Amino acid sequence: MSSVRSQGDVEAVRRLGEARARIEQEVAKVIVGQKEVVEQVLTCLLAHGHALLIGVPGLAKTMLVNTLARVLDLSFNRVQFTPDLMPSDITGTEIIEEDATTRRRGFRFVEGPVFANVVLADEINRTPPKTQAALLQAMQEYNVTVAGRTYALPTPFFVLATQNPIELEGTYPLPEAQLDRFMFSVFVDYPSPDEEMEIVKSTTSAYVPDLARVLTAAEISELQGLVRRVPVADEVIAYAVRLAGATRPTGETSPKFVRDWVSWGAGPRASQYLILGAKTRAMLAGRYTPASDDVRAVARPVLRHRIVTNFAAEAENVKPDAIVRRLVEEL
Repeated sequence: MSSVRSQGDVEAVRRLGEARARIEQEVAKVIVGQKEVVEQVLTCLLAHGHALLIGVPGLAKTMLVNTLARVLDLSFNRVQFTPDLMPSDITGTEIIEEDATTRRRGFRFVEGPVFANVVLADEINRTPPKTQAALLQAMQEYNVTVAGRTYALPTPFFVLATQNPIELEGTYPLPEAQLDRFMFSVFVDYPSPDEEMEIVKSTTSAYVPDLARVLTAAEISELQGLVRRVPVADEVIAYAVRLAGATRPTGETSPKFVRDWVSWGAGPRASQYLILGAKTRAMLAGRYTPASDDVRAVARPVLRHRIVTNFAAEAENVKPDAIVRRLVEEL
């Protein structure tokens, strides 16, 4: 198995540690607080995954994604999902075009907003399943097929979808199979009073931050490949598998509270994402291999949207996040 022990890879890990500090500094010029959210989004990007951002309106989710794209020198498109949005509005469509010289007509493909390095799918649960599926297929395949022709998406390709957790009327919740395609589910919480003071001061003044570009698209693609070469000890993989397996009520080692509160647990993709997230977190910290602590650190964003609670949990107001937190504490 190849590893990051070559001189070039060691140097890349060192540069990534320096770049992480600079990225956080640049993002902090615009986004006040939310350090854990920034870290999780950056981890997901470098792990070649996609993220679901969950938070009430006004918490700067769109601004965070836009700022991160600017700092990383990535192309950025935002799509506001609405009930009348069609799949072609996401992927693009063919139009008839006439050549000015020959007067011959032909079809030309016009790219949709999905053709960008970073795509923000704002309020993804506002659009019907047909349009959701078009985006989710692009997320999985990294290409778009229109009229029998396949078009590759730019690399790196990263989708951040947002959901409003308090307004569910007239929405189309993502089914569990589609939620499973998101590596992380990231909760964006309210700022503290001091942070909110700073937000109000900066956003109601004439201050315009000057953001420096820290990484390029090519460098990010190289780092995504580097993550795959990070070696992992068997005991760390065994811990990740055991943690994911413990969320399944039919598992032999599942705790009693899981059997009491969970209908469906996380599948094998969760184990894969636990390791990829742990690898990336270790690299961002300047380490060449992850430990079990790294798996525990990414457990909540990886597992919280892969657990389906039953009626007993709902009656006791037990959320999937609380179940994951208890599993991490007890395992």
